[in-house]
Amino acid sequence: MIREALDDFRRYRRDKEANSQIYKKLTAVGIKNILSSDIRVGDLLFVEKNQRVPADMVLLRTADRSGSIFIRTDQLDGETDWKLRLAVPYTQALAADKELFALNASLFAEKPQKDIHSFIGTFSKTNEEGLQSEDPLSLQNALWASTVVASSSALGIVIYTGREMRSVMNTSQPKSKVGQLDLEINTLTKVLFTSVVALSILMMSIKGFTGPWYRYLVRFILLFSYIIPISLRVNLDMGKAAYSWMIQQDDEIPGTVVRSTTIPEELGRIVYLLTDKTGTLTQNEMVFKKIHLGTVSFASDTMDEVMTHVRDTYAVQTSSSSSSTPTQPAAITSRVKRTVVTRVHEAVKAIALCHNVTPVYEDVNAVGSGPEADQLVGAKCTYQASSPDEVALVTWTENIGLALVKRDQSSMQLTTPTGSCLSFSVLHIFPFTSESKRMGIIVKDETTDEIIFYLKGADVVMTSVVQYNDWLEEECGNMAREGLRTLVIAKKVLSEDQYKLFSNVHHQAQVSVENRAARVQAAVESLERDMQLLCITGVEDKLQADVRPTLEVLRNAAIKVWMLTGDKMETATCIAKSSQLVSRSQAIHTFRPISTRTDAHLELNMFRRRNDCALVISGESLEVCLKYYEHEFMELVCQCPAVVCCRCTPTQKADIVRLLRTHTGKPTCAIGDGGNDVSMIQAANAGIGIVGKEGKQASLAADFSITQFSFIARLLLVHGRNSYKRSASLSQFVMHRGLIITAMQVVFCSVFYFASIQLFPSFLMVGYATVYTMFPVFSLVLDVDVKPEIALTYPELYKELTKGRSLSFKTFFIWVLISIYQGMIEAMPNCCILKQLMLFLGCFNINFLTLLAHFSIK
Repeated sequence: MIREALDDFRRYRRDKEANSQIYKKLTAVGIKNILSSDIRVGDLLFVEKNQRVPADMVLLRTADRSGSIFIRTDQLDGETDWKLRLAVPYTQALAADKELFALNASLFAEKPQKDIHSFIGTFSKTNEEGLQSEDPLSLQNALWASTVVASSSALGIVIYTGREMRSVMNTSQPKSKVGQLDLEINTLTKVLFTSVVALSILMMSIKGFTGPWYRYLVRFILLFSYIIPISLRVNLDMGKAAYSWMIQQDDEIPGTVVRSTTIPEELGRIVYLLTDKTGTLTQNEMVFKKIHLGTVSFASDTMDEVMTHVRDTYAVQTSSSSSSTPTQPAAITSRVKRTVVTRVHEAVKAIALCHNVTPVYEDVNAVGSGPEADQLVGAKCTYQASSPDEVALVTWTENIGLALVKRDQSSMQLTTPTGSCLSFSVLHIFPFTSESKRMGIIVKDETTDEIIFYLKGADVVMTSVVQYNDWLEEECGNMAREGLRTLVIAKKVLSEDQYKLFSNVHHQAQVSVENRAARVQAAVESLERDMQLLCITGVEDKLQADVRPTLEVLRNAAIKVWMLTGDKMETATCIAKSSQLVSRSQAIHTFRPISTRTDAHLELNMFRRRNDCALVISGESLEVCLKYYEHEFMELVCQCPAVVCCRCTPTQKADIVRLLRTHTGKPTCAIGDGGNDVSMIQAANAGIGIVGKEGKQASLAADFSITQFSFIARLLLVHGRNSYKRSASLSQFVMHRGLIITAMQVVFCSVFYFASIQLFPSFLMVGYATVYTMFPVFSLVLDVDVKPEIALTYPELYKELTKGRSLSFKTFFIWVLISIYQGMIEAMPNCCILKQLMLFLGCFNINFLTLLAHFSIK
């Protein structure tokens, strides 16, 4: 109880720390500080850059004049892609923040719900003339709790707090965890108690149910009660405290914290390990690695050649501009066959223009006043985007020499290696979606008036868009095998008439009421034909240190690793390959999107025919399969060597863990580093949190906290093994200790005609369990059957632990036989000798009394 009270006190301190964060609240009399625990619905809160949003809010104003900010949602959905949020236009247009209190306005928000990808609300206002108008509010106007403001600062109004927040509604309620070893010990204790009652009844049957037999029965139960290991719980709790201390003192895994000291032995029997991707297996740092142009490719060691080609191209352009009127580079205007230099220039230019990246400078006021691009060269700049891939691509073009220096909703400016400025008008942007799997942009060169449509996307959709070629599919496959995330980039030059025709069709589709999304998509697809393939890019998402060898060790230890992520399917598959979660020789079965029972039946039949292959499935398809074919699906998926579930919500992650525990009965372990992993961590037998870039929410809610993923191998294979083996030996030895005494008591009662007499005095029995045998028994917590180096070198040894053979009915009955044997060997001779001695003394006393009486008569 003291140990559990200490754990609860530590949790209380962590919760108090989280609830004591200070935020700025806007009031009619000014700004005042407020604790996060005191925030109420209707409060106007300031959230600074890199500060976490404390409650669900509607964005009213931002420091940026455009009313836009970027947020990070890593704690909510596991994605580190920055999301764009927009302030309510009417409140953003106010001259000062205090004018909010003078408004005659109201805000309506839908009832609280779990869906983090949608929001419905309205902002109603009444002007001075008494006319009322409404502005619709959507997800773009909402800031959910646990997200982080990545740019500028924001002022919002709180709409949900406490249990009504999206993040809390997607988090399951924590429950006290009981180890599987404790449950097994409880079962054995019940067996021992039944044995005590049965043995007492047997003794009474032999003695005979005569006289006050019920008193004798109770006395026998009390005499044999030493079989029940009352002191076992104390010994086990002390042992668990010792295991937890050893884990925290291990220099090989520094920074490890044991937050729950009740289940350290569960680490020694894990069969399924469910891990997050973002921040757990990866570092969230994208690095540009390779670009392929069809006939030539450039990797990290040859990027200086790309830089030279780009510099030469713009050097020619600069000299041509100073000597003649043409403004296009000579390499582009010429009709000769395109050279490598030209292809490199076109590819780099396309990468520098086809994106949604915005450069942000430290001096916000200076940039907001509208400086020219040449004034920003050399200023400290950071890139903001909805995808880290795009930031990696734009950062690479900057290193090559073609840098993005300024961008707004309608224009974009680049600087060349020669220092000149290129200006482009942004005519249309077609953002990336999980359905289209591509992103497009139409820009107009301000110098040449050339209109170009750039498109980039996954190879599966770009193959049918670009002109015929014989290298796209092969090179994409090669890059994917290297663990790189690939993007295919193409372009199409539009004439003025073509663009006007498209613009009219696109505008009509946007204003249509029925089938708006389908009509807009059809208008865009009218341009996506016969496009010129420029290049393929390869970007690497850096893995955490020693992820590959760690996963290899876990795989050899017969631990099945599942990756549950909220990221896209393509990204998740790529990371599964690069981290070697899925080995290179292993086939991958991708579950196609399904929505009906028939689709699920067909896909399951197709999946059933695949043997020994990894499974990649989305959260939506998973829900459909579990709805109609839960048992069949779990039976198939549990046979897979690896499983990747993408687009999973926090609730789905927890549901998958519970399904595994229910259908397999095997111990599970969940590991993550974000707030969206808390439900999964709490649902598993053992939850492990990583302290990382996504904060400490997962670490504080977990049973064990580590600083990097690679530590999990030593945590499971060394400390998990020792904790389980030691607890199993300790519990069985404590039972053995009580069984010996009981066996001796049975022999004693049997020898002396089944009399319910105590063999040893009570004070000796108390000392036997507490003083005489405690230290020898408790020394088992220091027992080492395998050295740590051997356990890590031969992870196959862990496989035996998962079978639970260290503590089972077989080992239990072996110890029972040993106890009976030892008890009988110790008690039988002594009791027989004692009986004969007592008989002898009894006869001697009778003869002595007879003689004494005889002499007295005489």
